[in-house]
Amino acid sequence: MSKELVRRENTSAYLFLLPSLIFFVGFVVIPMVICIGYSFTDANMNSKTNPTTFVAFQNFIQLWQDKTFLGALKNTFLIVLVSVPTVCLFSLWVGSAIYKLKGPVLSTFRCIFYLPVVTGSVAVTVVWKWMYDNYTGILNYVLSRTGIIENNINWLGDERFALWCIILILFTTSVGQPIVLYVSALGNVDHSLVEAAQVDGATNSQVFWKIKWPQMMPTTLYILVITTINSFQCFALIQLLTSGGSGTNTVMYYIYYTAFKMTEQVGHFGYANAMGVILAIFIGILSAIQFRLAKEK
Repeated sequence: MSKELVRRENTSAYLFLLPSLIFFVGFVVIPMVICIGYSFTDANMNSKTNPTTFVAFQNFIQLWQDKTFLGALKNTFLIVLVSVPTVCLFSLWVGSAIYKLKGPVLSTFRCIFYLPVVTGSVAVTVVWKWMYDNYTGILNYVLSRTGIIENNINWLGDERFALWCIILILFTTSVGQPIVLYVSALGNVDHSLVEAAQVDGATNSQVFWKIKWPQMMPTTLYILVITTINSFQCFALIQLLTSGGSGTNTVMYYIYYTAFKMTEQVGHFGYANAMGVILAIFIGILSAIQFRLAKEK
């Protein structure tokens, strides 16, 4: 292949990538740089009356003295530590159970599990809010009818239950995509290796962990990273159901509240950007750890 032909192919490839590259730089890279820059200032919405000044690391120092932020960070990590393993394990279990099904049956299962993913978050939240309702919710109705509880529980108003209710909703809306991905990954496993292992007397457990699991590792890594990021960015459920009350405040909601609700406080916008930087660092660290562990496998 001549150098001229290679140059033309590369030029064509970059021209096709140009629209996406412009979008990525304009709406991802540049806002990230601006966010980092503002995190070192006391920027606010009222820049005319309160000019922006450089405060160095003051916002970051203040964060670790802010009890509200530390509580939100604790809730965020709890959501991640509970939802990520449960989503991955449940998705792997369901995918392993249904991937051998054929035709309409497999398509039906895929549709059932993927439906919450494509359904609007507002619609899903409205349904769950009705289910959790203190007086007319189906959850209280079923539990009281079966004698499990005597009095109705205020699921979203009680700190003992509110955050776990949020995690349950996040779980149901997060398993659809991983299940579909695991079904595809299991279907692409090299069956000649599976048959050879079975001929040599390998058990089903040995076949899965020694042959299937290594071939599914790229899919598992993708699911882990995406689920981790989505869990860290839990916001819509909090805003629509509890508005951060009942012990459900998370870093994402606190960023929103600090940046757009606390407009009377000087420095709230820069402070919110500092929280965003901290959140991005935690996401990057956990993602790097997951990549490292996946490579070791």
